[in-house]
Amino acid sequence: MAQNLSFDFKNSCVIVTGGTKGLGRGIAEAFLSTGASVLVCARNAPDEPVTVAGKDALFVPADVRNPDDVQRVTDTAVETYGRIDVLVNNAGGAPPVSSSEASPRFNERVVALNLLAPIMFSQAVYPTMMSQDTGGVILNIASVAALRPNPFGVAYGAAKAGLINVSETLSVEWAPKIRVLTVTAGLLVTENAHLFYGDEEGIRQVGETIALGRMGNPEDIADVCLFLASPMAKWMTGANIKVHGGGEKPAYLDASTGDVKSA
Repeated sequence: MAQNLSFDFKNSCVIVTGGTKGLGRGIAEAFLSTGASVLVCARNAPDEPVTVAGKDALFVPADVRNPDDVQRVTDTAVETYGRIDVLVNNAGGAPPVSSSEASPRFNERVVALNLLAPIMFSQAVYPTMMSQDTGGVILNIASVAALRPNPFGVAYGAAKAGLINVSETLSVEWAPKIRVLTVTAGLLVTENAHLFYGDEEGIRQVGETIALGRMGNPEDIADVCLFLASPMAKWMTGANIKVHGGGEKPAYLDASTGDVKSA
């Protein structure tokens, strides 16, 4: 869990979609540690409550692709806490599938989850945030898959690329009351890491391809979310913040037989 003693989100309501496990849980725990009231939603209840120092996140079951579920989550937040200060559109993902074999239905569901759902959730919190003197902050969690080729994930990469534009568009249209930013996450170690990177040795080897020498973890992303949602980032909106450890080193560095690696 991140140590976030310098941030104070007391009296703030934060919604984290997909906040029951993995990156979303890490983000929810980070905001809880700052005193925020946190609501997490997912299709299934967490095996263990999302809690920090005896303070629990409120769980609301929801499929973020379902408009009625999305509205129910936002209504619950307003009814329970009287406001919505931060929305973290974190829910997303897709299993690896060959681009030549991904069915139309599969692609539709991936785009619905990773692109259309964040748009819909942002629209749902808009009236509340706009009515508040302090406005609000929307953080869209994208992926480095949006910025480079993404083999075995064509719909996912395309959806996350679209999400970056969503942030840029809404940041202009909804300014100055609502700040909208993208957090583009790099390669992370979560409970699903084995689907993409294999065992611990695979994770270690993948980490060696990253400039800072390791894969990221939820805390690395959560800390940046706290900063962006805080008054310290009050003049930031529309930006895409890449949190990826410097990114993956170009493949030609290892493939080259020249002197480029010692230059």
